[in-house]
Amino acid sequence: RALPIWESDVGVSVDSATDIARESADVILLEKDLMVLEQGVYQGRLTYGNTSKYIKMAVSSNFGNMFSVMFAALWLPFLPMDPLQIILLNLLYDISQLPIPWDNMDEDFLMKPKIWKTTGILRFMVIIGPLSSFFDISTFMFMWYYYKCGQDPDHPAMFQTGWFVESLLTQTLIVHMIRTAKIPYVQSRPAVGLFATTLLIMVDRKSVGVGKEC
Repeated sequence: RALPIWESDVGVSVDSATDIARESADVILLEKDLMVLEQGVYQGRLTYGNTSKYIKMAVSSNFGNMFSVMFAALWLPFLPMDPLQIILLNLLYDISQLPIPWDNMDEDFLMKPKIWKTTGILRFMVIIGPLSSFFDISTFMFMWYYYKCGQDPDHPAMFQTGWFVESLLTQTLIVHMIRTAKIPYVQSRPAVGLFATTLLIMVDRKSVGVGKEC
């Protein structure tokens, strides 16, 4: 064995090295250029950062929606959102997140190595989830007491559509709040693809059926 390579934390060799050197190495470079390692570390941190974004968005959104539905189920005499609207909402929200793997990462995030910690994700979920429920419940109250929507259990369409639109807008916008620790668009700009999909989802709401009566 090539002892220096074998004893190192990460053994590096090139594809033209001796057989024993290649067998002892953890990484075999196809090019004689150490900048390949730098690019590999950069891409690894970029992948880790964007993966963390998606997980945080998914768990916080689902956790918050669970609280909102539980509250609505205890209070309202009808379903707070039509099942087809829930499916459509999840579909549109997922579409808005499709470009996340190609999103930009803040340079200061990429400068230091990261350690995978589930405690940070759980803490984020517990804080952001109920916060999103606060906006949902505020929407419930506003539509129920101000617009009188849904007070007739036989005509819940306007109430359901109101929550659908509010959820769609807030969940789509929260993507840009979660993706960076800086001020969105001012200190940290998203990739063009992510900006385009979120803008498209918010603008195009032709498929939403709005009830005619409260």
